[in-house]
Amino acid sequence: MGDFIGERYRQILLASWQHFSLVGQCLILATAIAVVLAVLVYRSKALAGVANGISAIGLTIPSFALIGLLIVPVGFGVTPAVIVVTFFAALPILRNAIVGLNNIEPSLVESARGIGMTRLGTLLKVEIPMAWPVILTGIRISAQMVMGVAAIAAYSLGPGLGGMIFSGLSRLGGANSLESVVVGVVGVVILALILDLILIGIGRLTTPRGIRV
Repeated sequence: MGDFIGERYRQILLASWQHFSLVGQCLILATAIAVVLAVLVYRSKALAGVANGISAIGLTIPSFALIGLLIVPVGFGVTPAVIVVTFFAALPILRNAIVGLNNIEPSLVESARGIGMTRLGTLLKVEIPMAWPVILTGIRISAQMVMGVAAIAAYSLGPGLGGMIFSGLSRLGGANSLESVVVGVVGVVILALILDLILIGIGRLTTPRGIRV
């Protein structure tokens, strides 16, 4: 194992960075999409129910199958990987954003409006900051989940450590096949832990001290 890593450490580092970058960028995109959707639907019980239903159903879709379906319209490479990772990342964030926004005391919103805040100002300065800890929990859940989804995206020749895993599995029993799989899997786990620590730090920096949970 040591010789395998020593001979390929540059390749492993590059694949690790590509994997981490793919997940990080997709997570940012998914957060923006999910929060915007939550803002649009959370005041309506019917729309919020539909959004939560779509979120629940979406999580039952096999990521491998979705990647395979996307290959026909968008081809191989980064594009299907970004679409699939962003799709799955957005689902838990959307659900948590709706829950977080719905759990804000109406009196706080009324007080903000009473002192002259606009609807947008109330949303940006009161509601989203108050809901942020719950939203951040959804982001952390998504980060752990899509770190594995990003590895499956290697099926469509997407970037990251999944290429090492698929390469090893395709020639299992051959030279260095097991090492390739183990390095890929362990690398994904390590990256997931690093990203979670980063998100914890972001949470401490961005959450007002009075509402930390």
